[in-house]
Amino acid sequence: MKFLDKPARKGFSAPKPDASRLLAYDVLHEVNRNGGYSNLLLLKILSKSQMDERDKGFATELVYGTLRMQGRHDWILAQASDRPWQEVDPALVDVARLGAHQLFEMRVPTHAAVSATVELGRKVLGESKASFLNAILRKVSQKSLDEYVSEIELIKDDFKRLSILYSHPEWIISAYLDQLGNLDEVRELLIANNIAPRPTLVSWPGLSTQNDLVEVGATVTPFSPYGAIFDGSPASLDLIVQRKAGVQDEGSQLVADIFSQVAADQGPWLDLCAGPGGKAALLSSIAKSKNLEFSANEISEVRANLVRQVVQGAEVSTIDARELATLGKQYGAILADVPCTGLGALRRRPEVRWRRTVADLKSLVILQAEIIDSAISCLTPGGLLGYATCSPHLSETRIGISEALNRHPDMELVDLTAFIHPELRTSAVDRGALTLWTHRHNTDAMFLSVLRKKK
Repeated sequence: MKFLDKPARKGFSAPKPDASRLLAYDVLHEVNRNGGYSNLLLLKILSKSQMDERDKGFATELVYGTLRMQGRHDWILAQASDRPWQEVDPALVDVARLGAHQLFEMRVPTHAAVSATVELGRKVLGESKASFLNAILRKVSQKSLDEYVSEIELIKDDFKRLSILYSHPEWIISAYLDQLGNLDEVRELLIANNIAPRPTLVSWPGLSTQNDLVEVGATVTPFSPYGAIFDGSPASLDLIVQRKAGVQDEGSQLVADIFSQVAADQGPWLDLCAGPGGKAALLSSIAKSKNLEFSANEISEVRANLVRQVVQGAEVSTIDARELATLGKQYGAILADVPCTGLGALRRRPEVRWRRTVADLKSLVILQAEIIDSAISCLTPGGLLGYATCSPHLSETRIGISEALNRHPDMELVDLTAFIHPELRTSAVDRGALTLWTHRHNTDAMFLSVLRKKK
């Protein structure tokens, strides 16, 4: 049903936007304009909110969904703007994106989507800009999403068309094509990146089991022996609250699982770039069950404190990973889950697609090489380096490993095929490395390669 073209309201009553849309705007604007992280901001704000669960769910979908699809929303909104969209006030752009998402991606009636978004605009933009917003939303609502998609499908340039349709920057689409070699499969991946993932739990050996997760209503993961998919809120589970289990994508679980298998007789273990501690928590539990020494390193003191909460007393250092040798220790197995572009986790971290650039890639590749060199210098003879990224970009995966082998003739590649789940061996192994894909395996697109130092 098309929205009737009515004049903007001229009342002077105080704007009263509903709490869920106001919250969504606050988070979206902070992410888009000030470099915030949607998952951290949402968790913090929702935990303090007095909204009911339904409104919290609405705000969550509005934030994540808008971040995913705002590229296409911008194209649609630009059709209705009498000035270049890139010159429109950023705050107005963000409010308009929220309105477009309700119109085209959520089951919000047209009248409600427009009127509630304009009311939000009156609050955060002022009456004059809200009037401009009202005109744009009324105009774009006169066509259905299918009609807009039909127009986009007429664009002949493949990258531009896919970029608008599926809301991804063209350089990312090009990077995917370099790996997959097929535009149809790239399209499948872009679609998968725009589907919100279901929460995946992970059991920590010695503290919980996969069966414990099943008993609270979760369904076992197809490939990880530690995981289960849960449709509720993980924070509602005692296992999570008591830190006997965690929340972790199945792809990340598989990286830790495979690394632990390859390194089963090599100790001590080190998680060199532990981040918030997902892999460190699982690896520390596995190491403890094998009576192997485990430690972790994370340069950020804030994140290092998060790691300490889940590694059962294991040592956690806070040095720059490139300066590992300053600790004066040697390791039998090091996992380096290096800083990367994150192009494999866009369904989970939607803002990354708009934040990363080719320039970021170039600097990250240099950092990754330096971390590899640092880790290799601290391996014992026969020791293992697990190199992992949540990116499928060739520069951060195969090329990085190939160059590392050229720099270090004392290292050799370990074929991981025998350690990978049998059902994944035909679709998730590339030149002996684990290469997971979101559209193929319903995981983040994780990469793991293992190198061994020759004795």
